[in-house]
Amino acid sequence: MATKKQVTAVLAGLKQRSSKKVRDGMSRFGIPNDSAIGVAVGDMRKYAKELGRDHELAQALWQQELYEARMLVTMVADPKLVTAKLMDAWCRDFDNWAICDTACFGLFDRTAHAFSKVKVWSRRKGEFQKRAAFALLAGLAQHDKTTGDAPFAACLPLIEAAATDDRNFVKKGVNWALRGVGERSPGLHKLALAVARRLARAEAAAPRWVGRDAERQLQKPAVLARLARRTSN
Repeated sequence: MATKKQVTAVLAGLKQRSSKKVRDGMSRFGIPNDSAIGVAVGDMRKYAKELGRDHELAQALWQQELYEARMLVTMVADPKLVTAKLMDAWCRDFDNWAICDTACFGLFDRTAHAFSKVKVWSRRKGEFQKRAAFALLAGLAQHDKTTGDAPFAACLPLIEAAATDDRNFVKKGVNWALRGVGERSPGLHKLALAVARRLARAEAAAPRWVGRDAERQLQKPAVLARLARRTSN
């Protein structure tokens, strides 16, 4: 594991890049700052590039329970070394949307365990743990260039089932995933649009919002044009 000296040095580097202005502004974006020192995301990304991939350091930094340290973890951890057990452990610790989304969209979706975690986490009770399933699915929809339509189509029932959850961050994550899957290919677009239209007719507010917004987004001219180009190719 990374040495205590390494961790101390990285934490000092984060402190040097911090500012009260950034910390005070975090709450405007729905990010709690009680365990934060105020480092801008752009500065964290630059710092992560300086550090490079270091999986042992990432595991040690996660234990610090500092917002910026955990954000840095998602940028320096090696997706090839991220185990299913580690994904579950870190997911249990998610307590805000920024850590959740950055981990899922920039790290977890590049692991071999991603699709299996979508299914498992979609049944989690915690707001950010459940959101993680759909942030991960949205990340896969955008970044996975080799998987065919079938695994994504198999996730649509999970989206439809979770759309009834009216918690803000779950609802938005579900919507994000539905749009992402629907924009991936012409075949998935047809299936996702059908789900969106069913949800749009729901009596409850949460699924109705998810469905209406996704239906509107999936029928935008720019989306349809991209899908048409993929059909012609």
